[in-house]
Amino acid sequence: MPCPGLKVSHVIFVIVILITIIFYSSLNGRNFILDPRRHLNHRKNDPNVLPNRTISPTAADKALLVAPLPALKREKCNVFQIVIQGCGFSVLNKTLENAHQQEKNYTQLLLAQQKEQFQQQQQQQQQQQEQEQESAPEHVDNIQRIPNPSAAKRSAQGSPSSASSSSSSSVVPQKPQTAAPEPDGEKVIKTRDLYHSGHLPDAACVTNLCPNNGTDVTLLILVTSAPTHREQRLAIRQSWGHYGSRRDISIGFIVGQTNEARVEDQLAAESYMYSDLIRGNFIDSYRNLTLKTISLLEWTKLHCPNASFLLKTDDDMFINVPKLLQFMESHNSQRRTIFGRLAKKWKPIRNKKSKYYVSPEQYYPPVFPPFTTGPAYLITADIIGEMFEKSLSQTYLKLEDVYTTGIVAQLLNIHRVNVKEFLNRRIAFNQCNIKKAISIHMVKNNEQLDLWKKLIDISVTCT
Repeated sequence: MPCPGLKVSHVIFVIVILITIIFYSSLNGRNFILDPRRHLNHRKNDPNVLPNRTISPTAADKALLVAPLPALKREKCNVFQIVIQGCGFSVLNKTLENAHQQEKNYTQLLLAQQKEQFQQQQQQQQQQQEQEQESAPEHVDNIQRIPNPSAAKRSAQGSPSSASSSSSSSVVPQKPQTAAPEPDGEKVIKTRDLYHSGHLPDAACVTNLCPNNGTDVTLLILVTSAPTHREQRLAIRQSWGHYGSRRDISIGFIVGQTNEARVEDQLAAESYMYSDLIRGNFIDSYRNLTLKTISLLEWTKLHCPNASFLLKTDDDMFINVPKLLQFMESHNSQRRTIFGRLAKKWKPIRNKKSKYYVSPEQYYPPVFPPFTTGPAYLITADIIGEMFEKSLSQTYLKLEDVYTTGIVAQLLNIHRVNVKEFLNRRIAFNQCNIKKAISIHMVKNNEQLDLWKKLIDISVTCT
């Protein structure tokens, strides 16, 4: 007769208990020690592992291998002790605790190893920086004149008479020339401490551009150009530069010096061919554009003091010479004046990352004085000498138009007049635009001749 109240679930529970007791009884006398060995090649049995492939043990692995886990004491337990007293489970708990402790020690060893590697990398970087600083050349604030080999040879072979004819454009001194301040250096330095007077001697150039001190020269056009801009100069000579063949117009190019012998030889050959290159005593760079303009003023003062007007322009400009001559004729009586595109109330850029950055130490006022923009401006010849002398006494600024036609002209009370025909920007190249403008900016080499042809085309009438 079945037992009253006995359920199937009770029977199952009793069976599970019995099975559990029997299982733990079978564990009696077994050793619960875990093997602490760490297999260096844990993919040893993997068929995809390449032959002879091994993994080098790390420092942490070696530390763990040297210090194995302590052996656990074997415990013998009967069924009653397993069920009631939990015999045998202490060994398992200790094993788990040892495993956790082993993992903790391994993590600490890894962190210590990474910290040591990081410190070693920092020490290596510091040593490398110190070596670079020791091996790097000292900062040089001076620019050494790079002599023109051809010019020096001609000077050495020249006769006393030829030497005297170029005495006003003396041979450049050998002492070093101070460089212009770096854009981010915020240096305050007088221009006279940077500028060295004189030009490479070239009597043929002086005779070609300004014979008799420019007595017959009404308009002297001096184009500032870079040493490597040979194609730009050639494009001007073949286009609007043709007006330089007139007796009352002279067109020359002013170029600085380089430290490349190949470029210097090319410039010497170009000067010998055309006799229209003026070589100033400065290294040609963007930071030295102001020095280039001052050199231009000095050359005009020395060799062309009798010219009526001086046009300073760049080699990417197209100049409508006939229109300019008409303008000069209508302003022939003007004195102490600079004509051009007038810029007013321009503020200095204080962003050090900008190409046009000006530090407060170099120029403190919040607004620049009115100035004519650099691509092209016309100067009456009566103020050339004054501007040259005054420009040497001011704090150097690499923005040549602001410095020359703004700061220096303001100090000398020179009038600056806005002329709308000085566009100093790129425009649409139609014939009427070209005929009405005096100067056009951003003209490419292959466009110079095209604009000149449109200028001299008399078949088109513009109102």
